[in-house]
Amino acid sequence: MNGIFVAKQYYSKLNSSNKIKTAIIGSGPSGLMLAAQLDEIKFEVTIYEKNSAPARKFLVAGSGGFNLTHSEPIEQFIKRYTPSSFFEPLLRSFSNTDLQAWLNTIGISTFTGTSRRIFPQKGIKPIQVLNAILKVLKDKNVSLHTSYNWQGEEIEADITVFALGGSSWKITGSDGGWTKYFQNRGIKVVPFQASNCAFQINWPKNLISLAAGLPLKNIALKSLNIRKEGEVVITEFGMEGSGIYALSPQIRQQLNENQKAICYIDLKPSLSLATLIELLNSKPANYTMTKYLDSALNLSKSQLALLKNLTVKEDFLNNETLANKIKELPLQITGLAPIDEAISTTGGISLNEIDKHFQLKKMPRHYVIGEMLDWDAPTGGYLLQGCFSMGYNLAEYLNKL
Repeated sequence: MNGIFVAKQYYSKLNSSNKIKTAIIGSGPSGLMLAAQLDEIKFEVTIYEKNSAPARKFLVAGSGGFNLTHSEPIEQFIKRYTPSSFFEPLLRSFSNTDLQAWLNTIGISTFTGTSRRIFPQKGIKPIQVLNAILKVLKDKNVSLHTSYNWQGEEIEADITVFALGGSSWKITGSDGGWTKYFQNRGIKVVPFQASNCAFQINWPKNLISLAAGLPLKNIALKSLNIRKEGEVVITEFGMEGSGIYALSPQIRQQLNENQKAICYIDLKPSLSLATLIELLNSKPANYTMTKYLDSALNLSKSQLALLKNLTVKEDFLNNETLANKIKELPLQITGLAPIDEAISTTGGISLNEIDKHFQLKKMPRHYVIGEMLDWDAPTGGYLLQGCFSMGYNLAEYLNKL
């Protein structure tokens, strides 16, 4: 590769008065946290950024509601990640509460919303959060080189850290164009796939006219025996929203294996099947079933439209069968939204290619963090937390060299 990736290594500096030259390629949350935590006495840090300004995807993500992390207990928190075994030590070392505490030290106070997600205090904008982090870097004399489009060339450094992002939202510079440089070095790169995205469902035309754009609230979804509660929206393309985003790994698995996936929706998770059957059997004779479902079960317009259009007439008029459909209505998913429309991606450098400190096994003193790696997490603050935790943990390791 004519010297590509072969950075000049001066590890003798570890035992001298000189600083360790460290190049961080990419200025997303993982790279910024790494730079913020590295010991400025030991390291001379330079960040190389493709765009004209740092952390563009970080800011774009914040424009729609800036979930910095989530407030749930750490044991449950860890289970949100795939693979959770990879993230467990990272999150225990730098947890959601640790992130909140660190943000507070740099002047960013937070609060817990009704969804249990963690946000900056009202009035604090995403750019203010970024500026607070950049001030930390400035105080540590971190250099930032913008408009630097890395294409596999050699960078003179003792340590090189790649934090080039995944492959969604190309407008932010996160396009996965770096994959060929690693593949040419024999490093396994798992193909990118959309995650936290809309899922394609071929709805009956009548359903689209009745319910497209309407939310489905207070529901639960299940795929491969994993059940999540949340909210979704019916669209012409299919379905999107936090309730189904959380099932991305299970749905993708089925699509990869069978070219289709089944997801079950519970339209009334607060009621048991037995209670539903009892309620349906109590329907007054002068009520139509539609009117009774509206009044007795308080099903919304979108729920009723979904139930009526995905249930044959015979089943709709059979109380026991209808109750089963309300509790477990099957949805057939046929595809994923395009990668560039996804909130995040899976795929990237295989976790088998790095050691427990993110170092590439085939490239000593070269590290990979952030969305470049093949992992997955739902929206709601988990993606940012995962990136911040990786940057923090790598800094902790390097500071001990």
